[in-house]
Amino acid sequence: MSGLFITFEGGEGSGKSTQIKLVKTWLEETFPGREILVTREPGGTPEAELIRNILVTGAAEKLSVEAEALLMIASRTEHVQKVIIPALQRGAMVLSDRFSDSTLVYQGLAHDLPVEELIAIHEFGFDDLQPDITFLLDVPAELGLQRAEHRQYAQKNPKSEAESRFEEKGIAFHQRVRAGFLALADRYPGRVIVIDASQSPEHSDKQVKAHLAARLPDRP
Repeated sequence: MSGLFITFEGGEGSGKSTQIKLVKTWLEETFPGREILVTREPGGTPEAELIRNILVTGAAEKLSVEAEALLMIASRTEHVQKVIIPALQRGAMVLSDRFSDSTLVYQGLAHDLPVEELIAIHEFGFDDLQPDITFLLDVPAELGLQRAEHRQYAQKNPKSEAESRFEEKGIAFHQRVRAGFLALADRYPGRVIVIDASQSPEHSDKQVKAHLAARLPDRP
């Protein structure tokens, strides 16, 4: 595959969506004529979006963690096979808001489930495709949840409509999520780049673009 696969990971309120928009604009200016595809997880196809609605809305504990993990990976398998791989084969640069690292952390490390079993299911679904670059937007759990709450208020979404199921899992869970992401960064140092996202979006953007500039030497 001749494309480039870049993922953005992090806890709630880490600023992934904002950074993806900024990177998309920069890549379009840097590589004119190159296809830049932005997608998200869970989701990315009509069927995967239906699964997303089950996963991100409703009561925090409505699903067992095992069912949650299987639904996440089912959604991802659709996404990879129908969107990501075809785009990479076309030579596109794919920017994804979350990917398999989120499942390894949210359903795995944060719940003490065996990560190797989750990796095996990914291998069954799509040969465990890995991103070329992963940006981990690291922010303290308390700050991230504050940002997520402010975002929900700004969007005027009632609790019944908001995609806030994971935010409702409590501070201790989100502290484990942060620790899990940092553990994955230690496990995959060649792929995962940790970005301090506790300051302004502009500060994170500067860090992300500096790393991309160093990783993409074939820029025109």
